[in-house]
Amino acid sequence: ACCQLGSVWLGLSPPTVRIVHSGLACNIEEERYSERVYTIREGETLELTCLVTGHPRPQIRWTKTAGSASDRFQDSSVFNETLRITNIQRHQGGRYYCKAENGLGSPAIKSIRVDVYYLDDPIVTVHQSIGEAKEQFYYERTVFLRCVANSNPPVRYSWRRGQEVLLQGSDKGVEIYEPFFTQGETKILKLKNLRPQDYANYSCIASVRNVCNIPDKMVSFRLSNKTASPSIKLLVDDPIVVNPGEAITLVCVTTGGEPAPTLTWVRSIGALPEKTVLNGGTLTIPAIASDDAGTYSCIANNNVGNPAKKSTNIIVRALKKGRFWITPDPYHKDDNIQIGREVKISCQVEAVPSEELTFSWFKNGRPLRSSERMVITQTDPDVSPGTTNLDIIDLKFTDFGTYTCVASLKGGGISDISIDVNISSSTVPPNLTVPQEKSPLVTREGDIIELQCQVTGKPKPIILWSRADKEIAMPDGSMQMESYDGILRIVNVSREMSGTYRCQTSQYNGFNVKPREALVQLIVQYPPAVEPTFLEIRQGQGRSITMSCRVLRAYPTRVLTYEWRLGNKLLRTGQFDAQDSTEYIVNSLSRDNYGIYNCNIINEAGAGRCSFLVTGKAYAPEFYYDTYSPLWQNRPRVYSYSLQWTQMNPDAVDRILAYRLGIRQAGQQRWWEQEITVNGNIQKGELITYNLTELIKPEAYEVRLTPITRFGEGDSTIRVIRYREFHCGFEDGNICLFTQDDTDNFDWTKQSTATRDTKYTPNTGPNADRSGSKEGFYMYIETSRPRLEGEKARLLSPVFSVAPKNPYGVTNTAYCFSFYYHMYGQHIGSLNVYLRLKGQTTIENPLWSSSGNKGQHWNQARVNIHPTTSFQLIFEGIRGPGIEGDIAIDDVSIVEGECMKTDQPAITGMCVHNGTKGILVFLR
Repeated sequence: ACCQLGSVWLGLSPPTVRIVHSGLACNIEEERYSERVYTIREGETLELTCLVTGHPRPQIRWTKTAGSASDRFQDSSVFNETLRITNIQRHQGGRYYCKAENGLGSPAIKSIRVDVYYLDDPIVTVHQSIGEAKEQFYYERTVFLRCVANSNPPVRYSWRRGQEVLLQGSDKGVEIYEPFFTQGETKILKLKNLRPQDYANYSCIASVRNVCNIPDKMVSFRLSNKTASPSIKLLVDDPIVVNPGEAITLVCVTTGGEPAPTLTWVRSIGALPEKTVLNGGTLTIPAIASDDAGTYSCIANNNVGNPAKKSTNIIVRALKKGRFWITPDPYHKDDNIQIGREVKISCQVEAVPSEELTFSWFKNGRPLRSSERMVITQTDPDVSPGTTNLDIIDLKFTDFGTYTCVASLKGGGISDISIDVNISSSTVPPNLTVPQEKSPLVTREGDIIELQCQVTGKPKPIILWSRADKEIAMPDGSMQMESYDGILRIVNVSREMSGTYRCQTSQYNGFNVKPREALVQLIVQYPPAVEPTFLEIRQGQGRSITMSCRVLRAYPTRVLTYEWRLGNKLLRTGQFDAQDSTEYIVNSLSRDNYGIYNCNIINEAGAGRCSFLVTGKAYAPEFYYDTYSPLWQNRPRVYSYSLQWTQMNPDAVDRILAYRLGIRQAGQQRWWEQEITVNGNIQKGELITYNLTELIKPEAYEVRLTPITRFGEGDSTIRVIRYREFHCGFEDGNICLFTQDDTDNFDWTKQSTATRDTKYTPNTGPNADRSGSKEGFYMYIETSRPRLEGEKARLLSPVFSVAPKNPYGVTNTAYCFSFYYHMYGQHIGSLNVYLRLKGQTTIENPLWSSSGNKGQHWNQARVNIHPTTSFQLIFEGIRGPGIEGDIAIDDVSIVEGECMKTDQPAITGMCVHNGTKGILVFLR
């Protein structure tokens, strides 16, 4: 194997991008200059690939802006070159963007609009109008048949009566029209003054004209003198009041309609319960629960007239949440209960249905009836529904005892709620305190903590907890939390929970007096938060490094200490004073200084850690993808490859002594390895070249490259190389690395028909690129002023490397060089092509030439070349005598092997072929 190593200075290049598709599209349209529309049938697989160039290799991101209002805010992103969506749905249409960026210049962005095509089954609906005409004694009856189908693109409709196609004007009794407001989505067939022959079978055919191979769809409707809109009857009461756990059956029957209507059940809010059983018009809920309550509707539809709808409301009985409160004499502003004063006991429950709610009062188990001194009110208009009051006027010693209010529902089947309230000389209003050791309360992040308020009084009320220092929610997400024992328990405390909490008495289950309240302070300690949590530092031996660890937040902030360690070895400890960071410096790195350094910053709650990986590993090399430098061997089954790379941050570590090169055939396990010695220092941006030889066509190979320094092996980079042939359609931003010659009079210009100036010179130049696309690009010479006759524009191809000729081997391999040219206009000059061979002296050999008007079409030229060393191709356009002299070129390719013999011209070394399109594969 012959190996060569060389280097050349390379400028970094910003990204370019273009989008290609898999070919599954029904149609690719060019719309408004550079916008491309990709049309695909619903259910097919969308595959878009983003082809990028640039060095370093750009990062790719796919994003989508939605095509419909329903998902306008959806944004999905994919970070690889190919975007693949299997079974694409209509809502996934929209604009897809591919963005490439590598830190140089602006990111490159290209977009394509994806249009998803579909056609749903059409539906025919029938409406009729009956109106009395004034001054005449007959009834006019008109029937409308409306056909609707969802589709993209817009659907076209046609009507048939039996086998007869109905057209506007073909029958005086028939009108066909498209209402403006439906925007083409509906087609209406109007039958005026219904006649006997109008009773027939009608068919509506919906068509999108076989776009994307979507076939037409048809629906039929039989119109007869019995055709009628649906009517239904519900065989149930309204409302239906039931107990939980009961089985409910709702029966809906049709009482009219032709054709026979279909019956469906819906719920006004939400879906039908999962346990629902449907059998035609009968709906059964086996064991109803409170959540199943609501309005249920039966809908009958036969596409004639409007659907019929009947509803019933299901109410599920429930009694819950019994509470009480005691109100001392409101006229004497006293919170205590006193003999001779008035006291009121209130009970409240939540009941469904509220009108069935009844209350009973008992004293010491014996029923109470309303009297002058014991006034019972069933519902209090001043408070929430479901409340009863017992007013005891002129309280006497004999009134002490246990009062019970019992809530029940008249329908039965629901357990009563019983609430006991004890009134005695020991019944006193509440008092609220916080135990001294319970505030402030100090805890650590992640602990379980209990905040406590002690409540005295009889009876003890419910305690409400809330934040006192800020308007934010409690740990459970609510603004207030209830506690029956005065304790608030918080699991997994976080630093955000630090602050002041308020506990206060509720009126419920206690005295209806001004709330008592107290405050509890919670302090949550947490270990220091530090930065950086991890940092890799690469540095060569003998150099210095500084590591810095900074405290962002910590509680408590006092008594912060730090310790630096290398592995388990303690290097330094200390205490923070006014500063918020600590540094550790290594003045001269040696092998012993490499490793993981940890800086622990410690407070009472724990430690925060900064970690530094100090290494002398070289950074990974970066393969250079964007150059056309295949090496061709002069043997049929063998090829070479010019492997090129740059070194990331070559100055960061010790000098790179060598690279370990590994290579294996794609799919194989074993690597073949060798070392490539490096002489001298590698500069940033320097392009290193190494020629791989004896590669078997058309196999692909995996290549691994690892830099080696005194420290050892650095980071590896792997890429796949493939045999490739050169093809350039000038679509990329870098125009396949073609460059302008500095020695000519003017430059070649990149252009597409869609982007050229609207004031361009007529009767000259192409009206599309070689493939016929108005969006596709080509290169051309602009011959308008200030250009003069005889001026030249020269375009240079990239350099193509060829393995050195073996003096003892066979003759050099031939290559077929082909391109398309366009020479249309009365002032066309000349197009010349030269072969430039690189060597000790640069030689340009004339290769091909043509002059004069060749007509408004693209022609193809093919030429055999036999280069003996690295070479370039030069296109030279020469301006003719006037402005109608534009010359264009497109689709330049170089293929190993001679041009097909059928293409060979009579003149040696030149082939001009008109028309045939060559297919070339360009693999990266």
